[in-house]
Amino acid sequence: MDLYLAGHQHKYAVEQMLLTLFPAERPVYPAGTPAGDRAEISLADGEAVCRLVRAGKTYPGRAAVRPYRDGRERTRYEQQAVKLAFYRAGLASGVPKPVWGALTGVKPGKLMARYLAEGRTAADFAADFDVDPDRAGLCAVTARTAMEARASLAPGDVGLYAGIPFCPTRCAYCSFISSAVGNDRRLTEPYLAALEREIERTGGDVRREGRRPVALYLGGGTPTTLSAEQLDRLCGALERHFDLGGLREYTVEAGRPDTITAEKLAVLARHGVSRVSVNPQTMSDRVLEAIGRRHTAQDILDALALVRAAGDFDVNMDLIAGLPKDSPETFRRTVERVLALAPENVTVHTLAIKNGSYLAQSPQDLPDAGAVGEMVAFAASRLAAAGYRPYYLYRQKYMSGGFENVGWTLPGHENLYNLIMMEELAPVIAMGAGGSTKLTGPDGSVRRRMNPKYPKEYIERMMRDGI
Repeated sequence: MDLYLAGHQHKYAVEQMLLTLFPAERPVYPAGTPAGDRAEISLADGEAVCRLVRAGKTYPGRAAVRPYRDGRERTRYEQQAVKLAFYRAGLASGVPKPVWGALTGVKPGKLMARYLAEGRTAADFAADFDVDPDRAGLCAVTARTAMEARASLAPGDVGLYAGIPFCPTRCAYCSFISSAVGNDRRLTEPYLAALEREIERTGGDVRREGRRPVALYLGGGTPTTLSAEQLDRLCGALERHFDLGGLREYTVEAGRPDTITAEKLAVLARHGVSRVSVNPQTMSDRVLEAIGRRHTAQDILDALALVRAAGDFDVNMDLIAGLPKDSPETFRRTVERVLALAPENVTVHTLAIKNGSYLAQSPQDLPDAGAVGEMVAFAASRLAAAGYRPYYLYRQKYMSGGFENVGWTLPGHENLYNLIMMEELAPVIAMGAGGSTKLTGPDGSVRRRMNPKYPKEYIERMMRDGI
């Protein structure tokens, strides 16, 4: 879509709203006099105005800039007004109302927490951004959980992340920096050696800075693609170079059942791991085949039996609404089968078609937004009825139907790392390929430091820099 900005340069805000309202469109900034189908978004005298032209018809939208106290608030409120003006023009043109209204950010809980801290309510939040009231209520619950978690953290508390970017196969929806271990097994040993070097250096930095790890997360990829011996080496390196005496939880992604063995679980239990993820995504063999997984629903059941026999682990199980070949009926069966297994956590994702995934390159038979909405609504209703409650929430670009990802937990089993990471409650120190260290400041600002994305680049960097 042709975009024309006047009186501001809030391009990112405009483009986020464009993606929300017109997901098939891409931003174009032509020179010269505005003509044809387009959006003209201006900002002047404390008001944002959008003039949207579609098929020769013009649709207006306006929004006032809220009063601000400083330059940071001014920027934030101007961006909100610009998005609201574009949003209102879009709805006037006949675009269906998104369930999250004019909100475009991936972490609505941060904004909701600000509302609650200022004495405002979920109803205020819903009215200001035209959010579906049920979504606003869901967001308020997760925001309060995050606020409680923040209050439990002390200065110097940090989360630790170590990434293993290998999987048995690459799932069709995946855009993470991971490699099929069958193709890149030769990289596993040099990668682990490079990661051990980074762990040693980072552990020294964390100790000198007086930081205390309270949550440790081994993710990926799938860390349990490593052998039992390699897992033992990795866990041992973390114990040697970090003071883990203050850990409140220790999570390992054992997400693929075809990587889980009793020997590996014994290693994790011996090193004090308290939580593992066994992530089916679906309990339909037909859907598993469609997304490129080389295991069955029975394999998931067998893997979970091994986990329960191996130690006192909390278990998370991930599900994805909107996968190829899935339907509301088969998704309902998946939810029921997972609930029968009584995991402590269930994370319900909405499929996001990301650049770099196989699905983005070769679209398949995907459920439409209405069907995905049925899946998400059923999961929420059924989980709540079974005693689970939502504890964290985030959104992504290109999500089917514009919905959300929600972590559900049985009371007392909230995953602190997820809360720290998603709600930016404390710094997260990340190690490994694609690791994103997030350093939070006292003013709420976040600085990021990225590691090289790909395993080969990461290994070369660690060796070149003598780490």
